Amino acid sequence: MEHFDVAIVGARCAGSPFAVLLARRGLRVCVLDKAHFPSDTPSTHVIQPCGVGILDRIGVLDTVLASGAPKIDRFTLVNDDVRIDGALDQAVFTQPGLCVRRGTLDSVLVEAAGTAGADVRTGTKMTGLLVEDGRVVGVDTEGGPIGARLVVGADGRHSSVAAAVGAAEYDVRPPGRMPAWAYFEGVGDREGRLRLGRRGALAFLASPTDSGLYMAGIAVDWAQRAEFHSNRNAAFRAGIAGWSELADLLGDARRVGPIRVMNDWHSYFRQSAGAGWALLGDAGHFKDFTPAQGIADALRQAERLAEDLPDDLADTAAVDAATQRWWRWRDKDAYPMYLFASDMGAPGTTTPLVNRILRDIATDPEATTRLLRLLNHELLPAQLLNPRRLVLAAWRALRDRPDLWRATGSEIASAVRDGAKRRPAPSLTASAETAVVRALDR
Repeated sequence: MEHFDVAIVGARCAGSPFAVLLARRGLRVCVLDKAHFPSDTPSTHVIQPCGVGILDRIGVLDTVLASGAPKIDRFTLVNDDVRIDGALDQAVFTQPGLCVRRGTLDSVLVEAAGTAGADVRTGTKMTGLLVEDGRVVGVDTEGGPIGARLVVGADGRHSSVAAAVGAAEYDVRPPGRMPAWAYFEGVGDREGRLRLGRRGALAFLASPTDSGLYMAGIAVDWAQRAEFHSNRNAAFRAGIAGWSELADLLGDARRVGPIRVMNDWHSYFRQSAGAGWALLGDAGHFKDFTPAQGIADALRQAERLAEDLPDDLADTAAVDAATQRWWRWRDKDAYPMYLFASDMGAPGTTTPLVNRILRDIATDPEATTRLLRLLNHELLPAQLLNPRRLVLAAWRALRDRPDLWRATGSEIASAVRDGAKRRPAPSLTASAETAVVRALDR
């Protein structure tokens, strides 16, 4: 049986960058993925500047840009009659954003992992974990067993590693919307602008992407997904037409490929570290897609875990202490945006209070920059939506729509209650710990 320092299950935007960083440290790394690349996966694939900075640090940014992905340096958010336009000022943001299809991005990352010295095995399916005395010591595959001092599951929302160890979910939240998106060729406007929109109960996401294509997407309320699927093409066309700015931008452009949807998801945290194993990226945590955080989160988590691991992976106590410490950091780092994303992706129409908050931000250039910094994981939501701003917005919302004073008052009271309660759930309950032990004993 071959032995490695680290075996990584999943070679996409969490696993391959992690492999690059470990291989550069001189560790022996094996990366497994059941897919052959290029390979698509459900993702609206916008990358925040903080994630682009990591692509630069691992040496793949130039290759990604060479694929034709424009630098995203402008931002538009439209919410009914409110419009916020902003720019990623180079004095504030050292990198632009990007929008790169996963078939393109993941292929670049897989190649980078191999170039860095990792043993990359695509088309290789994990069939189980190797366990000795309650500790994960490797991966079983269709091609035979692979020993490892640490096994990292970077295999997405339906993680086989998470299932094998019985990693419990906590602070689970139901989906608010179902995203549907497609690619178009022949869109003349290649301006590096990310567009987010909300018209009534329908949400929008649009951006130029690689290979000369343009991505346009809508998000329908979760309760309306069956109606959407009953005539997907017509529903998608009608949705795009609901935002005239986007419909005009697409014009006579031709759709390339099918309309893609993410029809099976929910938000969660999972236990993400245990004896000899850890979960990285979506395998350990998934949030609402609306603020486009997933890829940057995966890259940031990979970089942090690579930094936290000890030099001597034979010291199992030190390895486990490092992964537990990383897990605690992940939860603390992710939780504020988790809540913000859940609020952004809530179904239904925008409330008067939210509409008023956005209207106030639209008239304040400094607040607009702070919103962009929030999305780039530089500021906490509370640093933008501070008590003073919320109080003023509440007063103005009541002034603007006195006929909705009951609903607005209820929303304000709910916001105050939620603000007092919003702290991370415990990382692991006793029942979850018991479930993991039982899973490993099977």
